[in-house]
Amino acid sequence: MTGRARPSRRGQDLLADYHPAPGVADELMTPTGTLRPGWAPLIDHLSRLSRADTARHFARGDQYLRDTGVFFRQQTGLGSTERDWPLSHVPVLIHEREWAGVEAAIVQRADLLERVMADLYGPGRLVSDGLLPPQLVAGNPEWLRPLVGVQPRSGHFLHFLAFEIGRSPDGSWFVLGDRTQVPSGAGFALENRVATSRVLADLYPLANVKRLAGFFRAFREALNDLRGSPDARVGILTPGPHTDTYYEHAYIARYLGFMLLESEDLRVQDGQVMVRTITGPEPVGVLWRRLDAAWADPLELMESSALGTPGMVSALRAGGLTMANALGSGVLETRAFLAFLPRICRVLTGAPLLMPNIATWWCGQPRELAHVTANAGRMLIGPALSMRLPFQVEDGAALAGTMMGTDHASVAELLAAEGPNLVGQEAVTLSTTPAMVDGRLLPRPMTVRVFAARTAQGWVVMPGGYARIGRSNDATALAMQAGGTVADVWVVGDQPVAPETLGAAPGAPFERKRPGVLPSRAADNLFWMGRYVERAEGTLRDLRAYHLRLAEAGDTDLPLPLHIAAHLDRFGIDPETAAVPPELLWVIDAANTCAGKVRDRFSIDGLLALRDLASTARRMASTAVPGDDAARAMSVLLRKTAGFTGLVHENMYRFAGWRFLSLGRALERASRMCAVLAHFAEDAAPEGSFDIAVEVGDSRMAHKRQFSVDTSRNTVIDLLALDPQNPRSILFQMEEIRNQVSMLPLVGVSGKMSDLGRAVLTIHTGLAVSTPETLDARQLRAMRDALAGLSESLTHTYLG
Repeated sequence: MTGRARPSRRGQDLLADYHPAPGVADELMTPTGTLRPGWAPLIDHLSRLSRADTARHFARGDQYLRDTGVFFRQQTGLGSTERDWPLSHVPVLIHEREWAGVEAAIVQRADLLERVMADLYGPGRLVSDGLLPPQLVAGNPEWLRPLVGVQPRSGHFLHFLAFEIGRSPDGSWFVLGDRTQVPSGAGFALENRVATSRVLADLYPLANVKRLAGFFRAFREALNDLRGSPDARVGILTPGPHTDTYYEHAYIARYLGFMLLESEDLRVQDGQVMVRTITGPEPVGVLWRRLDAAWADPLELMESSALGTPGMVSALRAGGLTMANALGSGVLETRAFLAFLPRICRVLTGAPLLMPNIATWWCGQPRELAHVTANAGRMLIGPALSMRLPFQVEDGAALAGTMMGTDHASVAELLAAEGPNLVGQEAVTLSTTPAMVDGRLLPRPMTVRVFAARTAQGWVVMPGGYARIGRSNDATALAMQAGGTVADVWVVGDQPVAPETLGAAPGAPFERKRPGVLPSRAADNLFWMGRYVERAEGTLRDLRAYHLRLAEAGDTDLPLPLHIAAHLDRFGIDPETAAVPPELLWVIDAANTCAGKVRDRFSIDGLLALRDLASTARRMASTAVPGDDAARAMSVLLRKTAGFTGLVHENMYRFAGWRFLSLGRALERASRMCAVLAHFAEDAAPEGSFDIAVEVGDSRMAHKRQFSVDTSRNTVIDLLALDPQNPRSILFQMEEIRNQVSMLPLVGVSGKMSDLGRAVLTIHTGLAVSTPETLDARQLRAMRDALAGLSESLTHTYLG
């Protein structure tokens, strides 16, 4: 990508409506109206696209995000809902020469924050030497006293940071805020990059864009090096699926190959954090924390926390775990700290901050701040909060107020010394960047989130990040909750960029990765997802049979519809309440909930298939009417469950998680078939019940091939209970259960069969030696009870 300053003539036409506001820096144009380095090829590319072509290219990126399942959680008065990711399709471009300065400033700031953190939880000299007010630390809810004196095992408190930065009217960059608690957005930056590369597929390979994979590879290697033991694991600690950024937690875990863990997965034993897995407790050496610190340990921190792990602080104190970032790092996000960082930087490093803060002045209490902005040489005061010494500044003159915690005795002195560098958050003037609005490029305000990761060689900065774009010229509408969008940030150069991957370097010896351990919670969710999907399918088949008979007879009081309704009643379903009963919707939602909790271990296509099943079922619940219409609706939903099952069967890797999913499906299908046969294949069942059993068992064609006679009790029992070749039969499912259990860990101890293995063998053997004549309704019900006991035994052995 060249650095020419003007686009082609067509590019100039595209920019005809692009007019940055006076006195506002712009990412595309310099104050003289020329293009900043790197932008001309992008503008030329966009100018060659018709409006229809532009819409089609933008739709490619949106479709990728939908197919991948990227979402953000929109907060509403009634809770929250998942919304499509709001991509602004035009990236923000920054040339590598300018980025080098940003990078150096971020590394300096990361080192400074590490030193501040080490002092706050160590000797406390910043307070004793007067560089920080004592009440700003001691009265801060994010300063955690139980962590004072706890030295990190890794030797560092901070490992992954994010910074909000913006460009001031004079074109220089400044820091709006530090993100040290649980910095989010790195995973979304990756997804923005992939989606934008789809939008600009013809341009991206030639644009000399710095790649992101090297940044993540370096951080992954850094965390693996901190495990302390080759057998210890690295995990990402998440609050769970209901947090706003859970998608990113799961995405990063899958991308880097780390375990996604919740507090219930963990326990502390003898100063070591252990994860509960299907093979027993396994040591965790590193936790990349995405949970706010106060919630991490109910014993020593917030005692009401249901998200924490008791003993977590004691494990850190004993040196049994590396936490990234250290508990208590949220104190560095305190806005008032920004007022003192310039002086702290000069004292600790002997140099000024390479990238200034917004100007925040401490006025005596943690939240009593005044924010100042520089705009066209005039100093303006933003809203001040309960200032003990209120003041105003107009035209550079201080009218009132002596400031505490600064190098200067008064506002006037401070402004005289450092005024040109002061920028306040409340009244800040942000730079603008191009966004496509109704087919036109228009300037919109933006900030950039930049990420830094600690490695063995020091801090590395992601070459890019993501930008928040305002929905209008209102700089307060940057947040997605307020209708803002996000854009990829490209760091571009003049020379081709070498490809980057997460894989090993070329020529490195091949090594097959050892199988990852499966946390018990993940296995539990996969097991129950299998059960819920199979339960939904069985219910759909029962309901379809009911509505087909209702359509034929037109009367719900006839023997056969009544008999089917009685069968459904055993599962808590009344088919007369609705064509698509709410109990069916609940089961489908339960399957989706389980799938959402294992996003890091489950196919995106499978997850989307379940979501489609749920949305279709809800739509049909409001439109379907009893009878033929409802039967058709059940058929549509059955085909969607078949699509999900096919995806799982064909695409899911045969690891331990797949075995628990398969066990859940097999147990549920066997149990359901026991109930079907006990109800429809008994002698007292009304005429036509045998046909119902074959129908809901999806075995009508198999029955015709196997038997030359009409259905009878013996043919139905033989086909649906005892036929080892029929995937709908109980015996087939028992063989599947036996095979899967035999490959699970702990199934045999010291050469002896486990209780679970014996229970499976007992049921399987008893069924295998049965005949249609001897297998009656009582035995079928007893077998169903035995299968329930099998589920409990499996839960006790692996999932509890």
